[in-house]
Amino acid sequence: MKTIGQARSELLQIFRAGVDQVNGRTVVARYLAQHPLKHACSLVALGKAASAMAQGAIDALGDSLLDGLVISKPGHLDREILEARGLMAMEGGHPVPDANSLKAGTALIDYLSQLPADRPLLFLISGGTSSLVEVLNEGIQLDDLRRVNQWLLGSGFSIEKMNQVRKSMSAIKGGGLLHHIGERRVTGLFISDVRWDDPAVIGSGLLAAEQGDVEAVGSMKLPDWISRLTESGNRQQLPDSPQVELHVVASLRDAREAAAEAARALGYDTQVSHAFINASAENAGRRLALELMDSLPGVYIWGGEPSVLLPDNPGRGGRNQHLALSAACVIEGADDILFLSAGTDGSDGPGADAGALVDGATLGRAGRRGFDSELSLTGADSGSLLAASGDLIHTGPTGTNVMDLIVGLRIAKRQEQDDESIQ
Repeated sequence: MKTIGQARSELLQIFRAGVDQVNGRTVVARYLAQHPLKHACSLVALGKAASAMAQGAIDALGDSLLDGLVISKPGHLDREILEARGLMAMEGGHPVPDANSLKAGTALIDYLSQLPADRPLLFLISGGTSSLVEVLNEGIQLDDLRRVNQWLLGSGFSIEKMNQVRKSMSAIKGGGLLHHIGERRVTGLFISDVRWDDPAVIGSGLLAAEQGDVEAVGSMKLPDWISRLTESGNRQQLPDSPQVELHVVASLRDAREAAAEAARALGYDTQVSHAFINASAENAGRRLALELMDSLPGVYIWGGEPSVLLPDNPGRGGRNQHLALSAACVIEGADDILFLSAGTDGSDGPGADAGALVDGATLGRAGRRGFDSELSLTGADSGSLLAASGDLIHTGPTGTNVMDLIVGLRIAKRQEQDDESIQ
């Protein structure tokens, strides 16, 4: 029987294999090598993976990449590489937009306006764009935008619903940026952080409108003060025939399959679930852990984006840590079960941790440090407990963002292995 230490190390290997498969530099370079652009172009890269995606374009395009603008989350930009290649690099606000998000929106519009009218454009878009880059509708202020986004992040809404609200306040989301494209030819490459891999939803759809956005916002149960801000919606008429080609180059499915391949290479029987995990993190953690308790030995892989309804004064942690702690409550005392939940972008909530890897002794380790799991879950303070138990995962920026990977492992005990050999 493998030790818990060996199993933990291999679970982290499996997670990392999934993340590496969807790295922005790798997937953009691969796509452009297989689908060469016919003309020299300018580049716009937006989102958490913007820096990595831009480096992939640099690798593939060489001198045919003329210039560009890269906007990402603080700490996610490799300025030296980008600026050495003549690309401008900026930071916006994330997860809540701030004044830098509005500056980034202005810089984007200014950059596009100064390019030759016939200059082809390569857009590279990943999750986080909704917060990082913004141009507001008339009459909406930064304080309004921040307050709405803070409410959304604790609302329990799916990313699709959150982005519909964001679009209704924006002059560039929901396809609005197309007004600044003119007649230019556009190729858009996307790393998907949404369920259906729809470019009209990723980054709130700068280059594509989703049918029924305005009506969907009107049907949501929103506080009156948000409804007043979103009443005008994004009703602008989009250009009739823009020359825009949009392609998703990395998704959660790719990460899941790569993680599964790595698990099989380590000798584990492996099952991949294609169900999208979007329930509350606490419920999802308990349910998946119960499944694992009733499963045969092996690795089990899920993915999605669960939600957390935050209390007024939440503690440390994000949805993955919340889900992992919930699972730890179920597997407490088990010496053959481990459970990992982490964000593929390397972040989980407002902190620097990606998620957590828990086992049957997690609650015991935390309890000796004075932590109570139920209090931690109720106060949305899972990160504090998991820091005490030594179960947090820290990767730093990963150069991608395809939502969350969830990996469970049930270790084959020696008796079970002996029984199999007899048969």
